[in-house]
Amino acid sequence: MKRTDLDASASEELFRSLRAEVRSSLDVTQSADDGELMRLIERRVLTDERALRMTSGEKRTLVRRVYDSFRGLDILQPLVDDRTVTEIMINGHTEIFIEQDGEVKQLPQAFESREKLEDIVQTIVSGVNRIVNESSPIVDARLKDGSRVNVVLPPIALKGPTMTIRKFPEKPMTMSDLVRRGALDEESAEFLKTLVRSRYNVFISGGTGSGKTTFLNALSQYIPPDERIITIEDSAELQIVTVPNLVSLETRNANVEGKGEISIRDLIRSSLRMRPNRIVVGEVRGAEALDMLQAMNTGHDGSLSTGHANSARDMLSRLETMVLSGADLPVEVVRQQIASAIDVFVHLSRLRDRSRRVMEISEVVGMRDGQVELRQLFRFEEDGEREGRIVGGLRRQSEPLVHTEKLRDAGIAAWREVAGLPEGG
Repeated sequence: MKRTDLDASASEELFRSLRAEVRSSLDVTQSADDGELMRLIERRVLTDERALRMTSGEKRTLVRRVYDSFRGLDILQPLVDDRTVTEIMINGHTEIFIEQDGEVKQLPQAFESREKLEDIVQTIVSGVNRIVNESSPIVDARLKDGSRVNVVLPPIALKGPTMTIRKFPEKPMTMSDLVRRGALDEESAEFLKTLVRSRYNVFISGGTGSGKTTFLNALSQYIPPDERIITIEDSAELQIVTVPNLVSLETRNANVEGKGEISIRDLIRSSLRMRPNRIVVGEVRGAEALDMLQAMNTGHDGSLSTGHANSARDMLSRLETMVLSGADLPVEVVRQQIASAIDVFVHLSRLRDRSRRVMEISEVVGMRDGQVELRQLFRFEEDGEREGRIVGGLRRQSEPLVHTEKLRDAGIAAWREVAGLPEGG
C-alpha cells in the first residue's frame, strides 16, 4: 500500500497536543519573540515520537500551523499568505470559502470552535484600534498587508461570526496591467491619463467586486509627483506610491461610550485646511457626498472618488440621494452641484465570465431640462464569446469631449485629438 500522509484525525490530534504543550510554557512564549517561539515549536515537533512518520514537508507545515495559532491568524494564515487567493469568506466557524483565479470554492478546513474564530476577529480588529461586540456588531478593519476586512457578529449574523477578507496585490496594479488584462484598451487608458494630468475630476462607479479600488489606485498613479494629495477612506486600502507628498486619513468608529467617532465628512472638511492639490475619497456612501462635491468645486480640481452603482446614470441618482440624506437642499441645486463638480464618470462591471471591464467613460456635459446631462465618450461593445470568454472592447463614440478648457490650460498640445475633435474644427 502506498504511504500516505497522516490521516486527518491523527494529524489534528497531534496539532492540538503540540499546541497545548507550547501553551503550557506560557511563561516562555509570553516573553519570547517570534524567532524564539518558532524555535521552541520546532524542537517540540522534532522530539515528538508521533512526528517520526512525517515527511520534512509535513513537519514544516505542522510547525507553521502551531506557530500561526499563536502569532498568526490560525488556519487563515496560509490563505492570507497565498497570493493566488483574492478573497476569503468565513460564514461562521465551520464554513470557509475562497476566491481563487476567479472561482469561488469551499474549503474542507474549519475553525476548531466558535471561540477560536472570535479570538481571531478580535486580534484583527484590535490591531487597527477598532471595536466589535454584540452592541456594535459590524466593523471594517484591515490586515497588516492592507487587506480589507469586514466583520459581522451575532445576533446580526445568524450562523455565527462572519468575516470577509478582500486581499490586494503586493504590488499595486498599474493601468498597463489593467490593459493587459483586457479591462480597457490603450486608447482609453491614454485618454484617462491625460484627463487626470489635466486635473479633471473623475468619479469611478461600479458594483461590488467590479474593481473600483484597484482602478482608482491605477488612475492615481497618473497624478504628477510634485503635488500634495490627501486620501480619505473608511479603511485604508489605497496604495499610491508615485506621490511623495501624501497624507492618508482613515475614519474612526465611536468608542464604547459612543464618543470619538471621526467620519468621512469630518476628514474631508479637515483635509481642506491641509493645503491639498487634490483629494482622493476612497468611496462615498452617504451625506459626505456633499462635502466631496464642494471640495471639487472649491479649487481642488483633479480629485477622484468611487461609489456603488449599476451605471453612470444610476450613480448620478445615487449621488443625489446621498447629498439629500444630509442636507435640506432643493434637488435642482444638488444636481447643479454634481454637474459643476464632476467632469467624467468611469463605470466598471464584472461580467458573466468573471472578467472586470470598463463599461463606459461618460462626460458630464451640464444641465438640460433640470437634469444632469451625460455624454458617452467610450462604451464597451460585446462581439460574442470565445471559449467561455466575452469578446469585445471599449469603443470610442462619435461625440467629442465638450469641456476642453482643462486640456488647454494644462498645455496639452494635442488637445483636439484627445477630445475627439477634427483638426482645425
